[in-house]
Amino acid sequence: MKKNTFTPPTAVESYFLERSGLDFRYEPDEKIPVVQVNNFPLLGQLTALRFLEWVQNNPGGVVSLPTGKTPEYFIRYAEHYLKTWNDEQTRQLLHKVGIDSMKKPILQDLQFVQIDEFFPISPSQQNSFYDYVMKYYIKGFGINAERAQLIDATKIPMPGCRSLAEIFPDLVVDLRLRFEQPKTTLGRLQKEAIERVDEFCSEYECRIREKGGIGFFLGGIGPDGHIAFNVRGSDYFSTTRLTPTNFETQAAAASDLGGIDVAQKRLVITIGLQTITNNPKATAIIFAAGEAKAKIVASAIQEEGSNIRPAGVLHTLPNARFYITAGAAVFLDRRQEHELISAGSVSRNLIDQHLITLSMRSRTPILNLSNQQVEEKIVPKAALKRGDENLDQVKKRIHKELIAKLNRGLDRIEDEVFLHTAPHHDDIMLGYLAHIVHLVRTPKNTHHFAYMTSGFNAVTNDFVKDQIQHALGYMETRQYDRLKDEGYFNADNLMGAQRDIYTYLDGVANHSASHRYKGSSRRLIRNLLVLFPECTLEDLPEKMHELILYLDSRYPGQKDEPLMQKLKGRIREWEADLVWAHYGTPITNVHHLRLGFYKGDIFTEDPTMDRDVQPILEYMEQIRPTVVTLALDPEASGPDTHYKVLQAVAEAIRLYKEKHPEASLRVWGYRNVWFRFQPSDANIFVPVSLNSMAIMRETFRHCFQSQVAAPFPSHEYRGPFSELAQAIQVQQHQDMKQVMGRDFWYENEHPRIRAAKGLVYIKEMELEEFYTRARELQKVTETQG
Repeated sequence: MKKNTFTPPTAVESYFLERSGLDFRYEPDEKIPVVQVNNFPLLGQLTALRFLEWVQNNPGGVVSLPTGKTPEYFIRYAEHYLKTWNDEQTRQLLHKVGIDSMKKPILQDLQFVQIDEFFPISPSQQNSFYDYVMKYYIKGFGINAERAQLIDATKIPMPGCRSLAEIFPDLVVDLRLRFEQPKTTLGRLQKEAIERVDEFCSEYECRIREKGGIGFFLGGIGPDGHIAFNVRGSDYFSTTRLTPTNFETQAAAASDLGGIDVAQKRLVITIGLQTITNNPKATAIIFAAGEAKAKIVASAIQEEGSNIRPAGVLHTLPNARFYITAGAAVFLDRRQEHELISAGSVSRNLIDQHLITLSMRSRTPILNLSNQQVEEKIVPKAALKRGDENLDQVKKRIHKELIAKLNRGLDRIEDEVFLHTAPHHDDIMLGYLAHIVHLVRTPKNTHHFAYMTSGFNAVTNDFVKDQIQHALGYMETRQYDRLKDEGYFNADNLMGAQRDIYTYLDGVANHSASHRYKGSSRRLIRNLLVLFPECTLEDLPEKMHELILYLDSRYPGQKDEPLMQKLKGRIREWEADLVWAHYGTPITNVHHLRLGFYKGDIFTEDPTMDRDVQPILEYMEQIRPTVVTLALDPEASGPDTHYKVLQAVAEAIRLYKEKHPEASLRVWGYRNVWFRFQPSDANIFVPVSLNSMAIMRETFRHCFQSQVAAPFPSHEYRGPFSELAQAIQVQQHQDMKQVMGRDFWYENEHPRIRAAKGLVYIKEMELEEFYTRARELQKVTETQG
């Protein structure tokens, strides 16, 4: 592929490069320049300032800006700077980064080009990209709508003046009709409709080229490496078109569209890779955050361009860049080498990480690594040189410490009060259920479980409708009439709520679906009476039918009314209650905090002291924990709830410790299907047997009924999260078999190590170490400072 010389960094890029201490590009490994920042909010600041710099130098230019969750801080920073342009603090920053503060960019004159859109979808839907563009860029940034080129498929003239819903009644578009001669009237209408959409795409492309092409393109990178909706395998000469996507892309879109079943039926209209690069002077920026994107980022930056790497098309564009966080850069070897060489000091943990990685990649036990193997790899070589031990000493120490980590995972722990916290209701069991199974076996430990959000976004409308219909059927039974007369459903009947759980679990034990439905129906009726206090049991069925009508009126992915959010949240809470009842935990020890920052918006609010931190602190005061567990995501791969829950829990711990300095308290960090520890970062390795895997699989299947069909799957796995969690644990065990040698496992004296087929990693931290990993709450909203 032809290679171009890239333009030098701009003033804004130079400012951030200087702050990072890293080069613009490490040749020959990196095929495209990179600007690296420490965290996700800084990534937003960098992109916002670069955008404003470009607009200032290109008034009236053609811009394409991204949709989704990654642009959160880009949008917030851009709006903040535009709003405070004449404030002294903003002017000082603009001067620092080389932007002329005397010339405010005029966004109104920009020519906006929408990058992509689902098809078919109504532009009035809140989950359409058209709606996103109108909300954040046309109205939010003040770009003139008349100068915007948008994708609104409802304005494409359809045959017979019919609507898209009439032509595609099930909203499924079969592109095979492009090449077939349909025999039905509907089929012929659909074929003609597809042809008209294809014509729209060609005209859309032509209009972009008439503008001179895109001048400023900002986009994310998908789990398969897609740019816009140009998925893996897209032609570098592709233009605007109607096209299907792949599973990874559909899984990523499932949360927006209301589930994977909907996402798999949707096609997309997307600009092509050539559309992005057609203007040779175009500034094209791909931004990515977090370790979850690290492998795909490394492939896009370091590998030669080819159709399986869509971002490789940017290797020939002089003004193309990648803007990434430190987490997204972990597989960029030259950058890792540079940081090792230039760092004032290098921790043993980091040295160990690179040597363990070498051991895994070379399939060589750590004790058998040779000096030649280390010398041949630039990162381990640089890491070893920064330590005060020779290779033989490091290998022996690592091996000894790995054994110690395993022993900690086998230790019998007693006389502890655990506060297990989670952003979502399945996070704990997916993260470290295999350890909890052993911790609950002694009555000398006390366990409390606190769920921070309602988790309603994970429950589909169809599932709720199914639950209501089962409950209506149960209300026709004699047993229901008897319980109603007993006052079983009274709001203050705590034992009744506990019996809901016992009834359901009896059904699990007896393989009785009817018993399970009895338990879940009872709990649903109880929840409805709480949510609708004006209703009695006599008129509750009418309300339930109203809810069914409400659900039927909603499109998949539409933000629900607050009461439906609460109902979906209580369904998730019921599922979590069932999990811990397996181990004798009463519902009084399972606490649902329903923190207020979680509202179902595309950009999750930041936690606040009174609304979000105080409830956690009050719960800690009540139970006086000695161990607090939490989902440890210190950087985030996006503006997700894991990261923001971490801030709230961290602040609550800090305040609790201030009030009780004498309290013994430590933190356990866990990760599950979204984020993974490096073996060197975790210090507790819990062996997972086939029996423990079966427990997790069956517990998930029976308790998390709303998730069994995997309506919102990971892009890595087509199936329920329990199976993905198992696959991760198995891989971690395989990695350690490589590092420690299989004989260590197969011939070990301890039966749990011999029986292990998986590993769970946990990071135990004293409070000071934890504080260094979690930014304080008041520093989260960085756009305001």
